[in-house]
Amino acid sequence: MLPSAFEYHRPSTLDEALALLAEHGEDAKVLAGGQSLIPLMKLRFAAPEHLVDVNRISGLDTIEERDGQLRIGALVRHNQLAASDVIARYPTIATAAPQIADPIVRNLGTIGGSLSHADPAGDLGSVMLALGASVVLRSANGEREVPIGEFLVDTFQTSIAPGEMLTEIRVPTPGARSGGTYLKMERKVGDFATVGAAVFVQLNDGTIGSAGIGLTSVGLKNLKATAAEQSLAGATPGDAAFAEAGRLAAEAAHPAADVRGSEAYKRHVVDVYVRRGLARAVQMAGA
Repeated sequence: MLPSAFEYHRPSTLDEALALLAEHGEDAKVLAGGQSLIPLMKLRFAAPEHLVDVNRISGLDTIEERDGQLRIGALVRHNQLAASDVIARYPTIATAAPQIADPIVRNLGTIGGSLSHADPAGDLGSVMLALGASVVLRSANGEREVPIGEFLVDTFQTSIAPGEMLTEIRVPTPGARSGGTYLKMERKVGDFATVGAAVFVQLNDGTIGSAGIGLTSVGLKNLKATAAEQSLAGATPGDAAFAEAGRLAAEAAHPAADVRGSEAYKRHVVDVYVRRGLARAVQMAGA
């Protein structure tokens, strides 16, 4: 199928893009990499009257550490993120980035577009939940910073208001004794996750000071395994603590049975991946 008719805009500045979004409101969509939006338009699941192409806007494709945060511009491509030396200090991101989709999608798809799409099978939502990230939303009236857990509202639904666009992702810089990883089960390379688990751990004097766990493809949105995280705070790292966290994470999961597996099977994978991810993260943090 072909998309329905739309008016195409290609602003060269952020202010111009925000003015167009303010003018057209709910009738406008932002086009970045287009790896999610264009297929939806071709299937007529999305039919924006105005398409605002932001690819010519400078300053939205940077990756830098500043003021105790990793700052990722919304136009950073997946392959750009995977190749960045900066994210070596953020192993949860570093292990997830090369696993996102396939090389073609990674070349074009953007970080901001992926998070704004809010697909519960998307990898980055879980990663950002585990790391306690936030997003910056800009409009013609100013900007606001929103925690990722409040940004991801439901399936394909975020807290972006009409006239706003996501411009930056902010991730707290981890301490010296920290580690993390992302584990993903997929039927073939480039497929959506059957189950995914993002894990982050910060050690403190031989115990776990804090932990973050995000889950992919086991709910109506990317899930934060809060009870599992809380069980790890102050715990001595080891099999017993990891097993309890895995059990609680599996309980937090709400997978749907499909051709990829039953609910029980997917919960079991969550349990295994969380335990395995925590072991890797703690080993990394203690190295």
